[in-house]
Amino acid sequence: MDTRLELTFLGHQTWLVQGGGHRVLIDPVLNEAFGLPGRAECRIWPPRTVDAHLMPRPDAVVLTHEHLDHFHLPSLDLLDRRVPVYTGPLLPAPVEEAIAALGFTVHRVDHTTPIELGELRVTLYPAGAKTLFWEDRVVQPCLRVADGPAVFIAVDADPSDLYLQQVAEGTQPAPRMAVVSNNSQIVPPGMPASSVNLLPGMDGTRHKTGLSVLHQLLLDVLAPLDGVKDVALCGNGFLPPASPHGPFLYSDHPKMAAAANGLQHLFRVHGPRPGERLTVPAPPADKVTTDQVGWVRIDEQAEYETLVAHAAFLADPGDVQLVPLAEPPADDAQALAVVRAQLPRLGRELLATNAGMLACSIHEYLSGPLEAHRAVLRLKDGPQGELLQFAWDVTLADFVQVEATGREEAMAAYPFGAEMFFGDFAALLTGRLQVWDVAGGAMECWHIGGPLDSLVYAFFGIYGEHQRPDLAALTYQAMASAITAPAITR
Repeated sequence: MDTRLELTFLGHQTWLVQGGGHRVLIDPVLNEAFGLPGRAECRIWPPRTVDAHLMPRPDAVVLTHEHLDHFHLPSLDLLDRRVPVYTGPLLPAPVEEAIAALGFTVHRVDHTTPIELGELRVTLYPAGAKTLFWEDRVVQPCLRVADGPAVFIAVDADPSDLYLQQVAEGTQPAPRMAVVSNNSQIVPPGMPASSVNLLPGMDGTRHKTGLSVLHQLLLDVLAPLDGVKDVALCGNGFLPPASPHGPFLYSDHPKMAAAANGLQHLFRVHGPRPGERLTVPAPPADKVTTDQVGWVRIDEQAEYETLVAHAAFLADPGDVQLVPLAEPPADDAQALAVVRAQLPRLGRELLATNAGMLACSIHEYLSGPLEAHRAVLRLKDGPQGELLQFAWDVTLADFVQVEATGREEAMAAYPFGAEMFFGDFAALLTGRLQVWDVAGGAMECWHIGGPLDSLVYAFFGIYGEHQRPDLAALTYQAMASAITAPAITR
């Protein structure tokens, strides 16, 4: 029996895995962009086209989680409705409902029951316990044909403790290949981003280098998986909306793989480009081979032009300003009413976050003893172009409007702060943007404490799909309404 596995990389974190005469499509993003339609859409990097009509027909789709760079309704719409969709037990219900509305059958499988497609088995393992809360519903596929080599895909999370336990006990073999997600998303130095702490001397991201990224991906993540012979890098494969600087730094996986292979000899690192197929051999063959499929094509001219623009930006970035992602509200008064109506809920839920608990535990800040106001929300370009400033009063567990100040004055008065566009915040509260869109390209923060004490991570917990499935359902409706391509029925 042929027990080898073939992994075709389609871009970002989409894979078509073939083995034992069957094929599994993982997290399909087949279009040239993903996300919500409009200015929040992210383009795949490097730019490529996937001919879905020429792509080998999958026997199953695996959806690892609900984030829009993995769950893309227009891409699912390109597939035969007879293809079953498999996912884990914790996927938010509106995701399943949106897929079912397209005509697919969704199967939730637990973490001990493999999906069997002939001799090809796919087991969906839960994310590791240390995974940050906005990724803790991720499932990580392990694929194997009969007793052949296994491939473990560590999607967007710490490696599954259950999988590591089974490998340690010998009930599962150590994987022949591991696929790891590079989600470093490092912007050029000095550029605005939600991950940058605006407080002077507190920006830990400036110490993040290519070497630290490689250390995390190849040593920290893979340390429990002794025996892995090959590693494939993926992730960071998109251009964020409204970004002035082009590709994320450290997203050139062929270059990262070459650097990693020059620095160590524990395993062979691969940095595939879209359309590259990695063949994991069955014993006694030992070497992973690569070739190119014909139904995925990179737009080399567009890639070259973007890289030239990226290099020019790095040489002379100038004064970079964030721009809003949402269209201006049609009715400012109505948008303001939505914001005011939602602030009490935000004020209550903030108490249980890292930022909220730390804010309540401190007593002094730069200007001396702190009173009840411990954080501030600054909304730019509000009605009549004004800046709206709301202080979080911990005695009320609510936000109260206060006189708007300059940013420097606000940073000196409040140990925690978030600044975004009024229209974007209103769009977030009405399901026209997701928190990942706003935090990814149109939000800035400051905070004391560690990185996870930032208000941006509080927002992830408060407005993520797991916490607000009602808002998520609205975004899926918007994404579904933009579908125009005909489905494949072969």
